[in-house]
Amino acid sequence: MKKKKIIIIGGGFGGLSCAKGLINSNYEVLIIDKKNHHLFQPLLYQVATASLSPGDIAVPIREVFSKAKNVKVIMDEVTSIDKTQNAVLCNSGNVYHYDNLILAPGSTPNYFNNPGFEKYAPGLKNLEDALNIRVKVLRAFERCEQLNKEELNIVIIGAGPTGVELAGAFAEISHKILVDHYKDFDLVKTKIYLIEGGGRVLSSYSEKLSKKSEMFLKEMGVTIIKNKLVDKIDEKGIYIDNQLIESQNIIWAAGNIASPLLTTLNVPLNKSGQIKVEQDLSIPGYSNIFVIGDSAEFLQDDIKLPALAPVAAQQGKFLAKKIKTKRNLKFKYFDKGSMATIGSFKAIIEYKRFQLSGMLAWLGWGLVHILFLINFRNKIVVFWHWVLNFIFNRKGVMIITDMMTENQSRD
Repeated sequence: MKKKKIIIIGGGFGGLSCAKGLINSNYEVLIIDKKNHHLFQPLLYQVATASLSPGDIAVPIREVFSKAKNVKVIMDEVTSIDKTQNAVLCNSGNVYHYDNLILAPGSTPNYFNNPGFEKYAPGLKNLEDALNIRVKVLRAFERCEQLNKEELNIVIIGAGPTGVELAGAFAEISHKILVDHYKDFDLVKTKIYLIEGGGRVLSSYSEKLSKKSEMFLKEMGVTIIKNKLVDKIDEKGIYIDNQLIESQNIIWAAGNIASPLLTTLNVPLNKSGQIKVEQDLSIPGYSNIFVIGDSAEFLQDDIKLPALAPVAAQQGKFLAKKIKTKRNLKFKYFDKGSMATIGSFKAIIEYKRFQLSGMLAWLGWGLVHILFLINFRNKIVVFWHWVLNFIFNRKGVMIITDMMTENQSRD
């Protein structure tokens, strides 16, 4: 009997979780991703801030499924989907047919109809972004030393988890870790700006934890600007209320928009480019096409689920079960709580009414992230890096390379 074919687009948390659930099943599984690796995005900011190396938080997708006989991996970019022919078309020109299609293509930075912002304020979505940001900031430190400059500004736009983690990490690098490395440039004078359009940092958390996080950041020397939107970004810096904050080190962490691949499905999309999926995660009118992760708008108890790794992972696992059992199941997300780190020994955890902040929260954050790394080697390496970094008060990888892209190579 010929096995039915399942195509999974995207090797992130959702796609990988689904594929792992289908190992040794009666299906042929094809994973298509434009990268050859799975990336543990929650720790991507630590690559950008020189705590970890790329290989510490990434693993080749082929390695994950090397012993799974029914799972095949293709490195290619899906450019469009033909629903009527049950086919996906790739940038290589190859066409693959499916019986079931699972879309987990992730998201890209949302510049809210300001396309000019991207040139000066890159987002943080992949390893290339992280490495470019790292090299750019380190080069800025070197340039300040060369020119005997007195001040350097680093600006992070968006005070969600990524923005807060970046601000805290850069504050530690500048004000604590590298202060003795430069003789003419006083890194303590480096200013870290965190810009938030709303009234609170980490607004998805309780007001108490939000205030606690803000207090941590201010103690670390971060300047927080709230209730302000960026009017303009150019080669000089950012403008808020027509006032310039000079900076050539700007990072965009103000939101994401779903993959443009979804537009080829010709179904309604919300403002974030997501598809409102059915209770079984299928798209309206097509019971064999499913969307999960950042690309899916799913309402549970009339509340939209956040675009977080745990949501995507649970959705992927659910789909594997649904497809294997052929049952009419409905997805139900089990919320295991949220956590964010602000700096060394500073983090917050929230689970329903339970709230925790400070060192214990930081230890819990570290344990969870170690456990959920994709393989044993990564767990050991990251744990060892963290132990050394925090015992000896240093960062791991302060190497400057020449890999920056043309648009991001300016000082």
